[in-house]
Amino acid sequence: MSSSIHTGVSRRSFMRILGAASAAATSFPALAAVQQAAGAPAQGPGASRGFGGAAGMTRNLNRDTVIISSNENPLGPAQSALSAIGETAPLGGRYHQEETMKTVAVFNDLFGLKPGYVALTPGSGGPLDLALMSNIGPDKPLVYGDPSYEQGFRAAETMKAPKVPVPLNAAFAHDVKAMVKAHPSPGAYYIVNPNNPTGTITPREDILWLLANKPAGSVVIVDEAYHHFSEQDSVIDQVAADKDIIVLRTFSKIYGMAGLRAGVAVARPDLLAKFTTVAAPARSLASISITSSAAARASLQDKELVPLRRKINADVRAETLEFLEKHNYKVLPGSQANFFMIDVKRPGRDFQAAMIKENIAIGRSWPAMPNYVRVTVGTKQEMAKFQTAFVKCMDTAPGTVNGASLFMPEYHVPSELYRG
Repeated sequence: MSSSIHTGVSRRSFMRILGAASAAATSFPALAAVQQAAGAPAQGPGASRGFGGAAGMTRNLNRDTVIISSNENPLGPAQSALSAIGETAPLGGRYHQEETMKTVAVFNDLFGLKPGYVALTPGSGGPLDLALMSNIGPDKPLVYGDPSYEQGFRAAETMKAPKVPVPLNAAFAHDVKAMVKAHPSPGAYYIVNPNNPTGTITPREDILWLLANKPAGSVVIVDEAYHHFSEQDSVIDQVAADKDIIVLRTFSKIYGMAGLRAGVAVARPDLLAKFTTVAAPARSLASISITSSAAARASLQDKELVPLRRKINADVRAETLEFLEKHNYKVLPGSQANFFMIDVKRPGRDFQAAMIKENIAIGRSWPAMPNYVRVTVGTKQEMAKFQTAFVKCMDTAPGTVNGASLFMPEYHVPSELYRG
């Protein structure tokens, strides 16, 4: 085997990228700050020791609780992925780096990418931090939509980079023209598409406009974690065209692999190489497991998986929204993701507390929209239970349940903020 792996990055450099991605997930203050900001104590009754302490507290939820808070996929991995895991697991006694190379080659073929443009990683949270942190700093601000996924501004806080939030436009898409006007020389623009928490789409042509009109030296970072739930074309082709863009993908959402940890960072080799300037390689979790790599590859090759799951999600989402709108509840329009936002006409934190008492764990609210909560689309049965609990809680006078109780350890609610 050549010392140059299939991606075109040297094996040592590639492993450094993977290691740095894992290090970001475990060592950066930004990720620790997320837990504190969410109100989840680092230790407490039911908390696991060491890495992933906050996630360990989720086991204190009632086992009958419907968890529609963290944008996971209740369907789990596809059968094609499970079969690939079973076939690959017996090889687990050796490193088998060629497994990673084969998965990267499949991804390259799908998007017409040259070697060296893809890093396969254990999840997308670490690589997202690296993409952000390697391009921002005290003299390189971060421009991002508001509201949007919090990892952007938390990375800016860690890097002491000026934060430049720009309100979403009337369609709840990123206002790219306003983003360009917001600062003359930012280090990076961060776009989540579909956006989290609104589920809304920023049109591809708007992102292309941003790439064409942004200041020289800045980078556009596009988080496509929920891309497969929409009908919009990806912007990965702009990476193939050598533009100043980094695209993050995850297998946690439509592919149902949140617990298996697989993601990709797609960018020019020079932008991927910058990841290694942020943190030293991790000694553990330095690469994706061969079973996760095989599951990711099988999922990419499963031609029926994405359209089928997109339809399942769209159908359940439409049924749920139809129910809510029929009862005159105000839903934020335009979601093309596996979640939506709804106005509960009171602080979202209080409404979360009321719902958890009905054994329904829903998502959080955002400072820009404090009376809206985000709800993940679960199974049809789960959403039926959600509907019953939602009506009951909306019929309960605001303030009846103390929202602070939600964040006691025994009521810790899972969130994609812990995705790693």
